[in-house]
Amino acid sequence: MTLVDIEVGLREQRGTLDLQDIVDSAAIFLEEASPREIIRWAAATFGDRLCLTSSMSDALLIDLVSRVKPGVDVLFIDTGYHFAETVGTRDAVRQVYDVNVIDVKPSRTVEEQDRELGPRLFGRNPDLCCYLRKVEPLNRALEPYLAWVSGIRRDESPTRAETKVVEWDAKRQMVKVNPIARWTQDDVDNYMADNGVLINPLHYDNYPSIGCAPCTRQVADGEDPRSGRWAGLGKVECGIHL
Repeated sequence: MTLVDIEVGLREQRGTLDLQDIVDSAAIFLEEASPREIIRWAAATFGDRLCLTSSMSDALLIDLVSRVKPGVDVLFIDTGYHFAETVGTRDAVRQVYDVNVIDVKPSRTVEEQDRELGPRLFGRNPDLCCYLRKVEPLNRALEPYLAWVSGIRRDESPTRAETKVVEWDAKRQMVKVNPIARWTQDDVDNYMADNGVLINPLHYDNYPSIGCAPCTRQVADGEDPRSGRWAGLGKVECGIHL
């Protein structure tokens, strides 16, 4: 069976096939597929009910998906705490790529959150802050879709080591597609260099993993690339991918 056979079969059955059945089949057949083949399958299977998320650390995933599905919805979680460079990268993406960037905002502004829960919640209770400003807004924004594309990779952290290229997102009851799950950092660097992918300028200032400004620090040479996220707080994930 080829990838085209999978696409055609799933398109024909989309109205009756359980989404978890799609995941079980696709995870097996697409494990060795290229990112473009995985994205092509997702676009053919889910159509306009497929979106992708981007933190605007770079436009790698945007570049990959937009080449297969021009005009795809890109969800950007505007937490209110982003670096100016991250917001600038989002604005540049809107100009450069054939995508529809959708700003996803928390239910409270930063000022409202400070009034209700006290200032600097990110330092006192980072899990709650991430939930209110990232996880809950994304959950709402994903409701119209059947599947979403993520840029997480197995080599990024121990919590992501078992990531499948297609998996069931039980928390949101939808399909999660991870087309570059098997890529290494070298694969990422080579693709970005070969294709002139937009990159957040903070990467050139020792920020290899970029989140909200209050919870992201520069990383020294030799440190784990994600060690600058929530440094000293015993936290490694915001909760979106858990």
